[in-house]
Amino acid sequence: MTAKIRTVEYFYTTVEDKPGEAYALLAKLASAEINLLAFSAVPMGPRHTQLTIFPETAEDLERAAAKFELNLIGPQHALLIQGDDQLGALTGIHRKLFDADINVYASTGVTDGSGRYGYLIYVKDEDFPAAAEVLAGV
Repeated sequence: MTAKIRTVEYFYTTVEDKPGEAYALLAKLASAEINLLAFSAVPMGPRHTQLTIFPETAEDLERAAAKFELNLIGPQHALLIQGDDQLGALTGIHRKLFDADINVYASTGVTDGSGRYGYLIYVKDEDFPAAAEVLAGV
C-alpha cells in the first residue's frame, strides 16, 4: 500500500443553509490566498450547514479569519491520507487502527479518477497521537 499520511488541522463554522454561503466563505479565502487541502459542507439541522476547512497552513487561515471577522472553531486535528487507489486501499489503514484499539469516529474519502485517493480520518483527541504513530508506517 503506497500512501502518504500526515496530520492536518481543520476549522469549522456554522452558517445559514441558504445559497451562496459556502461560496462567500471560499471567495474570501481565495482572495486571501489560502490554499485548502480539503473542504466539506454538511447539514446541521433544517436551517444550518457546517463548513469545515482544512488549510495548508493554519496560521494563514487564522489571519484571514481575523481579517474577515470569521467565527471559526479550531484548530482540530485529523489525519489526511493520500495514496494509490487500489481495491482494499482503506482496509489496511482501518486494520492498523483496529489492531491498536483506536476507533475511527468519522471519515470521508474520494478518488481523483486517475488512480489516486484522498481520505480524512477523525479520531478522538486522546487517540490522536497513537493513531498518527500507528499510521506513520503505512
